[in-house]
Amino acid sequence: MSEIDLRHLRSFLAVARQRSITGAGAALHLSQQAVSTHVRQLERSLGVALLVRTSRGVLLTAAGEELAAGGATVVDDVARLAARVRAAASAQTGTLRLACCPAATTLFAVDVADALEAAVPGLRVTLKGAQSPKQERDLLNDGAADAAFMWLPVGDPGLHTRVVRTDPRAVVVSTRHPLADRNTLTLADLADEPVLCPDVLVSPEDERFWLADPRPDGRPAPRGRSVPTVEDCLLEVGRGRGIWFAPQPLHALLPAGNVRWIEVTDGEPFDLAVVWTDSAPQPVIARLIAEVRAVVEGGRQFHQAAASTAPAGAQP
Repeated sequence: MSEIDLRHLRSFLAVARQRSITGAGAALHLSQQAVSTHVRQLERSLGVALLVRTSRGVLLTAAGEELAAGGATVVDDVARLAARVRAAASAQTGTLRLACCPAATTLFAVDVADALEAAVPGLRVTLKGAQSPKQERDLLNDGAADAAFMWLPVGDPGLHTRVVRTDPRAVVVSTRHPLADRNTLTLADLADEPVLCPDVLVSPEDERFWLADPRPDGRPAPRGRSVPTVEDCLLEVGRGRGIWFAPQPLHALLPAGNVRWIEVTDGEPFDLAVVWTDSAPQPVIARLIAEVRAVVEGGRQFHQAAASTAPAGAQP
């Protein structure tokens, strides 16, 4: 038995209501022949007779009575499902307000916004610049943004997160630091170095993660000065007043000055996540996550290809 065609079922139900093929055709704005064809195809699909044709109209068989009783519910359920699907699609139209720190997301935020607008007709994505993770969190909690890009942890159990990229941990040291000529370092190499902390993080948990505190051996991380901004932190590092841990990609976006970025091989990596609130449109958030991952993966493949074709000894 093949599946029931909804067009055929609708024609049959009209016949059952009208008790006439001619009347059903008029109600459906179809020809009498089209309605008769639909009913015969439905009977073949089910392998039963549904109607008995008489000179005064049609009579339903027992099978026809059963189908008429349950068929209307099926058609109504499909219509309601279609309405819910359209409503979900309509919910994707409008505006998605996306908060981001330029330092963290400049490399892909514009591409993601363009890709999301292309994927969801009628959607407009606005990028709201924030100077720090604290500002991003405040935009979310104040209802001024629907979603944001933030490195975990965000220190707020009321926010939802989904990781879209994992970045190696790097340490930023002065070019005059004794370890500045190393290609990689470990946390043990940096055990006695005071770690500077810009006052931009969102929670004590977040701060401990960025400071790599405690260290693998359980000792607390030596804490350096707290400074107002990331830029101030880089200036202090350049003057030899401490070190700073940060995600490796920031190297391409922050001024180098008198500092050097070195990968920390045993340092816990940074997870960059899409972060959103309960009030954010869930279908759009799901599509946002997919588009971010596609853009990030495309960028990763591009950089891998560029590295593989670079001349020997060239620096990426």
